[in-house]
Amino acid sequence: MRGFGDLEAVVMNHLWTQDTPATVRTVLDHLQTTRPLAYTTVLTVMDNLHSKGFLARERDGRAHRYRPTRSRAEYAAELMGEALADSGDPVAALLQFVEQMPPNEVSQLRTLLRDDDTSSSKGRSA
Repeated sequence: MRGFGDLEAVVMNHLWTQDTPATVRTVLDHLQTTRPLAYTTVLTVMDNLHSKGFLARERDGRAHRYRPTRSRAEYAAELMGEALADSGDPVAALLQFVEQMPPNEVSQLRTLLRDDDTSSSKGRSA
């Protein structure tokens, strides 16, 4: 997996903010508020994202409704996992990443890791 192209990223960002699946037309209408695009361009991008497994679609009359197959957080985690794997030294890369995080996020991470460790040890003793 690699990052999205510019228009793919814009489409995915829009779909991640939606509560319901969207048609090409509704995505196009949203995107045209910032730049002119052809229907076929958006259709091609969304079809490509579907082929790559990032979007699921269901038939709705003559059109399809598209929805993301994973959340934005799941996608980001996959990219981070690949970056760590490709780094040559995942532990050092992760340490560098954490050192660049704002203190409040490091604190949240510590809390989450502590909570996860507590639940893991409870599961083992039960």
